[in-house]
Amino acid sequence: MKAKSLQDLKQLRARLAEAEARAAQAAAERTRAQHKAQAEQALFARAIGPTQPLRPHGRVVHAPPPVAPEPLQRQRDEQAVLREAISDQFDASTLLHTDEHLSFRRPGIGPDVAARLRRGHWAVQAQIDLHGLRRDEAREALGQFLRDAQRAGLRCVRVVHGKGLGSPGRTPVLKDKVHGWLIQKNQVLAFVQARPLDGGAGALLVLLATTTH
Repeated sequence: MKAKSLQDLKQLRARLAEAEARAAQAAAERTRAQHKAQAEQALFARAIGPTQPLRPHGRVVHAPPPVAPEPLQRQRDEQAVLREAISDQFDASTLLHTDEHLSFRRPGIGPDVAARLRRGHWAVQAQIDLHGLRRDEAREALGQFLRDAQRAGLRCVRVVHGKGLGSPGRTPVLKDKVHGWLIQKNQVLAFVQARPLDGGAGALLVLLATTTH
């Protein structure tokens, strides 16, 4: 900085003096800290008496291996999968209403809900066709379909399982499995056999619970 006047020169000298004072103060503080450390070291040496340095042992001291992080997210995901798992051994026959048309209602859901579902009170918003899938593939596909439907806020979906006419003995194995899988899913409030125009005995209309945020 160049001084353009006597006033500027005075200000410059004052700043230099302040800087020198601060530097002197910092040096004095460092000296006091060194003296204090030396005094403490001397006091410690007097307290413990004469010492002898250890001979070098030649060993290399390795840092401890870092602790592996706990896979908390993976554990939560696995727990969620277990909660959502559906079993093939579930017997749904005792929980189905087999009056004029097959239906299921979760406890607390009135019969009027099943009747309205059958009449088309809720429009079908999505469907999954399980034709041609193996049992394990169908179970996983249905579980994923229901999760996606509920996340999307859908209320009514159609599940096409077929009539089992192509199965050995013409036994509707997949149809019975689908009944049990749906009953095990808490988001399924009710389901009814579809009307003939919606697939009849080869499909179900499913009412899902609404999600709360």
